[in-house]
This record gives sequence, C-alpha cells and structure tokens, in this order.
Amino acid sequence: MQPRNMSMSGAVDLSAVKAAAEAKQKAEQARAQRAAQPEGEAAAVSLVIDVDEATFEQEVVQRSAEVPVVIDFWAEWCGPCKQLSPVLERLTAEYAGKFVLAKIDVDANQRLFQQFGVQGIPAVFAVIAGQALPLFQGVAPEAQVRQVLDQLIQAAEERFGIVGEAVDPEAAAAARAAEPEEPPVDPALAAAHSALDTGDLDGAIKAYESLLAADPGNVEAALGLGQARLLARVQDLVPEQVRKDAADRPGDVPAQLAAADLDLVGGHVEDAFSRLISTVRGTFGDDRETARVRLLELFEVVGPDDPRVVAARSALARVLF
Repeated sequence: MQPRNMSMSGAVDLSAVKAAAEAKQKAEQARAQRAAQPEGEAAAVSLVIDVDEATFEQEVVQRSAEVPVVIDFWAEWCGPCKQLSPVLERLTAEYAGKFVLAKIDVDANQRLFQQFGVQGIPAVFAVIAGQALPLFQGVAPEAQVRQVLDQLIQAAEERFGIVGEAVDPEAAAAARAAEPEEPPVDPALAAAHSALDTGDLDGAIKAYESLLAADPGNVEAALGLGQARLLARVQDLVPEQVRKDAADRPGDVPAQLAAADLDLVGGHVEDAFSRLISTVRGTFGDDRETARVRLLELFEVVGPDDPRVVAARSALARVLF
C-alpha cells in the first residue's frame, strides 16, 4: 500500500516525503498531552467514531499521527453498507486499539466523498500520518478484510513507526522504548522540504538537486525532487483544456504527458500510469522514450514499492519487450 497525503484544502498534497518525521513528532506531542490528563481519561478513547467535515481534521488527520484511522464511507440507503459496517465495527473491537474506525455518511459529507475520489459505496480507506490509502470498495469477505487490516497495521508500524495504542498505551510505550532512536534531520533536507511546503518550487528543486549532487543515493531528496518537478509542471495548467487536448489528440505525446501529470496530482494513480503505458505502446523513437522516461519519473513520485507501481512496471515491460 502506498499512501497519498490528504488535505482539506486540496485534493492531494504531494509533500508526503516528510510524513514519517512529522507523524512521530505529532504522536509524541499527543502522547505528552494525554499523559498530563487525569488518570483513566487517557484510555477513554472511542474506537468507532462518526466523522463529518468539521471534525475530519482533528478526528482523522491529527489522530492518524498516533494510530491508523480506517474510514468507512457509507449511506443509510446503501444495503451493502449495512452488511459491511457491522463487520468493520466488530473487527475494530477485536483489534483492540490497533486502529480507529471513522464512519462518514456520504450524503451529509459530499466534500469528503469527492475529495477521496470515491466511486461507489461502501468504500474503505485508511489514513496513516495524514496520508490516505485506498483499501477496498464493496462488500468483502471477512477473511479478506482481516488481511487488509493486518497489512495496514504492519505498514503503519514499519513505515511510520506508529503503534496503535488507543486502548493499551502502556504496551505501545514499551514498544516505542525498544525502537532505535531516529537520526537527526539534515538541515539542508529540512530546508528543501520547507521550500516545497511553502510553494517555492524553484527553490525546492534547486535544493534537492544540490543534495543529490552531493549524495546521489539520498532517497528523500530524490522523492522530493520528483514531487517538486511534478508540481512545477502542473501549476500553470488549465485542467479542462489539458483533458480536452488529451482526449482530442490521443497521439499527441505532450498532451498525454500533461494529462498524466494531472491524473497523478489528482490522486488517480492508475489512470496516470495507464495513460503513459498506452502512449508508450502507440509511439516510436524519441516520442516513446519521452513517454517512458516520464512514466519512470512518476513511479519515483509514488514509490517503488507501491503495488500500483509494481503492476505498471510489469505492464511497461510487456509493452517494451
């Protein structure tokens, strides 16, 4: 599973490169606040919560710095939702604090429904350290749901160092104590991240390029550079015109590249990959190489271990060879 940042101010925030460090910092702050509460109050955390647009930031985004938040998009009229929701609620209790279940009524929260790009309900997402991951859509067998939840919890622990502790904070504290300390953040890398966050894309690109010139193996700098370049490419595009051009001129490589960039920024990862793979398939020579290189760049932005990247690499290999 590969996350993508969600922000109430926009569809997708691609500055996910800092997520791990920020998540740990927020988690420590929240733990300190909870430790200062009177005895007994810290453990009184509801595992199943109703969330709306007003409470989304606090109940989902902020809470996801401490524990994975599973989101159940549902509606009263949705029959399949009434089959899936009890399963999710039962498993939430069974997993005893390893994740929190946030229920969102799509009829009352259309903005959230649209922001996550939900195509139909029931739909289940997760948020870890402020980053959203699509889990599955429709009613799934309980065994499959368990498998997905296990993968989610493992990803939260391995990628972000987040240990679910809504019910048992003492056990989680012991687990954290056994973890090695994180190395200090490189000031130059922090400055590059800051430039990216504040929208200084030219400054961010130069900073990341400088870091990579000194350390070609710097994974965070490479990811940040890819994100900064992507945002720079799309910042002046007019989405409606780009999509019209791509639809009208399927053989126009620049039009397809621009549309793929917008697909990715909009969170439509598979669409972006599919578009470029089709472009590679239908072109030759320099045009094919241009589309191939752009696709590889987008792979780096999403992350090489993401299942969607793995699948797209296989599809690209079949086209090329």
